[in-house]
Amino acid sequence: MTNFRCYAAEFIGAFLLVFAGPGAVVIDEVSGGGVTSLGIGLSFGLAVMAAIYAVGHLSGAHINPAVTLAFAMTRHFPWAAVPGYVLAQLVGACAASAAHLVLFGDAVRFGATVPSGSPWQAFGLELVLTLLLMFVVAAVATDVRAVGQAAAIAIGGYVALAATFAGPIAGASMNPARSFGPALVGGVWTHHWVYWAGPMIGAVLGALLYGYVRLAHPPEVREIKRARTERLS
Repeated sequence: MTNFRCYAAEFIGAFLLVFAGPGAVVIDEVSGGGVTSLGIGLSFGLAVMAAIYAVGHLSGAHINPAVTLAFAMTRHFPWAAVPGYVLAQLVGACAASAAHLVLFGDAVRFGATVPSGSPWQAFGLELVLTLLLMFVVAAVATDVRAVGQAAAIAIGGYVALAATFAGPIAGASMNPARSFGPALVGGVWTHHWVYWAGPMIGAVLGALLYGYVRLAHPPEVREIKRARTERLS
């Protein structure tokens, strides 16, 4: 029952993200640019922030298969729960896109992520963007030295930043579930592999990178420890 409730929380978080994020893209198209590129970026960031505040204390608010995989790879999450989390995230994303279909009809296809240029360029962007996203996530979620209350702001702020400047080129998905829902419901599969391979690889690399640098201490901290050791000896 506990796992099912965690899965339900992940479903809700993914639904919120896709309903508001790709939903902003769809409404921007339907309204003739009423949301604007900046508004779309902010919609993604604020949706992530709201989801973390809403379900972070219940399921961890992964809301992203790439994040779940990276946490499992770095031993911060049990492998046994990975399939349930990923399925809940995908179903939540599909449910949100289905709601867009009911509300906006064929315009749901505008919520899909499609490279505007080369798929390899989009792959590179998705990999780097997700690497940095996971670095931020790992910093605020796995390190007790980080300010935990600011996790939602840090992660949501980064997502808004990435979606605003990189969205026009690659969609700045950084999340296979976010891309899968609109692709399935809208029937848009153009270079869809980019939005699985890039985020999955990037998230794992980002988690590993933070695992490496987290052992560092600021120079002044090292000096204080050395002075204390000398006094004790």
